[in-house]
Amino acid sequence: MESLTDIKILKTKANAIRANIIKMLAEAGSGHSAGPLGMADVFSALYFNVLQHDPKRPNARERDRVIVSCGHICPVWYATLAEAGYFPKRELWTFRKINSRLQGHPEYRSIAGVENSAGPLGQGVSLAVGMAYALRNFSKSSQQVYVISSDGEQNEGQTWEAVMFAAKHKLPNLTMIMDRNNIQIDGATEDIMPLESIRAKYEAFNWHVLEVNGHNIAEVIDACNAAKAIAEKPVCIICHTIPGKGVKFMEGKYEWHGRAPSREEAALALTHLGRG
Repeated sequence: MESLTDIKILKTKANAIRANIIKMLAEAGSGHSAGPLGMADVFSALYFNVLQHDPKRPNARERDRVIVSCGHICPVWYATLAEAGYFPKRELWTFRKINSRLQGHPEYRSIAGVENSAGPLGQGVSLAVGMAYALRNFSKSSQQVYVISSDGEQNEGQTWEAVMFAAKHKLPNLTMIMDRNNIQIDGATEDIMPLESIRAKYEAFNWHVLEVNGHNIAEVIDACNAAKAIAEKPVCIICHTIPGKGVKFMEGKYEWHGRAPSREEAALALTHLGRG
C-alpha cells in the first residue's frame, strides 16, 4: 500500500477512525472506548505510512505483521483495517453481534488483516516474539513484526518471559508499541500495580527503548523508522497517550476503559470529533 506522508491526511484518517469506533460501540451497546480512541493516531501512522502491506493481498509473504496483544482495543484495529480497504466499512456496524466476524476480541483469520486471536493479556507478546524469531531464523525474511501492547499488560508474567527471549535472540525485526495511557480497568496503573520506571525496566532487559507522544503522528513514524535501523536488539516504543482521546468527557478517565457510550453519549462524542 502506498505510504501517505502528509500528516494532515493522516490526522484526518485518525479522526475518521475515532468516529467509526464511537459508532461501532454505540451500535453494539458494549465494548471498550478509552484504549481504542487513544491509539487511533498510532494505528493511522502504522497502516497509512509505516507498514509494508497490501489490503488486496492480505496474506502476502512480504507483508509486515501486526499483532494486537491487548485484544480489547480491537475496535481501533477493525476501524483502521476498514479505512485501509481490507473490508467494507458497513461491516463495522456488526461489531459484537451474533455471527459477526468482528467480535469483542479479535479472532485469527476471522477477517482479512487480523493476524492473531487475543483475549488473555500477555499472550500476544509471546506470539509476536515467536513470529519474529521464525521469520528471521527460518524464513530468512526481513519483514517487521509489530506488537501492540498495553501498559496494564506489563503486569503479566508471561510478557516478561517473552521480553527475555526476544533479548536473548537479539531480534531486530521486532518492535513493541506500548500504549502508555496510565489506566487499566480498575484505576490508574500506578495505583493498581506501579510500572515506573518502565523504560528502565526494558533497558535492563536489553531492549532499545524510544519514547514518543502517541498523538504526534510524525513522532510515531520517526520512531518506527528509527526502530528499523537498530541492529541486534528488539525495540520498545513507549507511546504516551490519553485514553479516550478526542472525546472530552472520556479523556483520562479509567471508567471508560471497558464501557461503551450510549446513543446519546455517542452523538455528543461525535460532535467533539467534528463529526456530529
